[in-house]
Amino acid sequence: MIRRQRIFSAFACIDWSGAAVPRPHGIAIALASGQTAPRLIEPAGGWSRALVLDWLVDHARRGTDMLIGFDLSPALPFIDANAYFPGWHGSPKGPRELWRLVDSLCSNDPHLSATSFVDHPDISPYFRRHGGREGTLFGVGIGRLRQVESHQRATGQARSASCFNLVGAAQVGKSSLTGMRLFSRLEDRIPIWPFDPLPERGPAIIEIYTSVAARAAGVPAHRSKIRDSEALEAALACLGSPYQPVSRLDDHATDALVTAAWMRSTAANADYWHPEPLTNAIAQQEGWTFGII
Repeated sequence: MIRRQRIFSAFACIDWSGAAVPRPHGIAIALASGQTAPRLIEPAGGWSRALVLDWLVDHARRGTDMLIGFDLSPALPFIDANAYFPGWHGSPKGPRELWRLVDSLCSNDPHLSATSFVDHPDISPYFRRHGGREGTLFGVGIGRLRQVESHQRATGQARSASCFNLVGAAQVGKSSLTGMRLFSRLEDRIPIWPFDPLPERGPAIIEIYTSVAARAAGVPAHRSKIRDSEALEAALACLGSPYQPVSRLDDHATDALVTAAWMRSTAANADYWHPEPLTNAIAQQEGWTFGII
């Protein structure tokens, strides 16, 4: 795998959602370009996952010089058991095969949702679902983790949950699975780091955790969300970013705004592109969260 870094002129954060509705309120996109204040991109009626896909395809077509961060996990744990679904004959061999499997099994699920995937009789035993339905293959404790998730928990950089957990406010499984459907339909139009090397030009996608950006912006762990203009302005100032008033001040919008500014302030940090624990096997099978070193 070739690892390199480059200069981008624009930075977009996509706060994602796993809600099985036409236009999830949890989707927010913020853009930080040049030295201006980050701003929200808000289509009439709000974002749908299909509209986000169209937005990405348009930037791929135009070759926009943009780094795009998605707040989701682009793959499931693999390294710990040498399989995404150990013991199942249909377990995908790599991330793109996983994305295609999720999308194909959910082809009848509207809004790029992923209900059919976790309801599949061979796959559901690996997940913890609502209603006390903990699969017999879910594992112990918090469930299986990717290597980046184990590392950031051990080092105190973040505390993400297992993608196989679909229960609770901290769960990321639903949003990650719907994101995999989107990545499958994106059809390699935009490279996704570190599965792919960074392109010489045009857009690239990375995985981010908005909580990592919040900590860097001075938001204390016990107050992980920003819900007022004063706190947003202070967080952006901590990142060296100007502020301008925005029409939306919920968790999703402010997460996206702060993270876009954080990406702009950190994208030149070589340590983030070359974290010591990131091996070729991890990069190819599980991916890595930008900002975890």
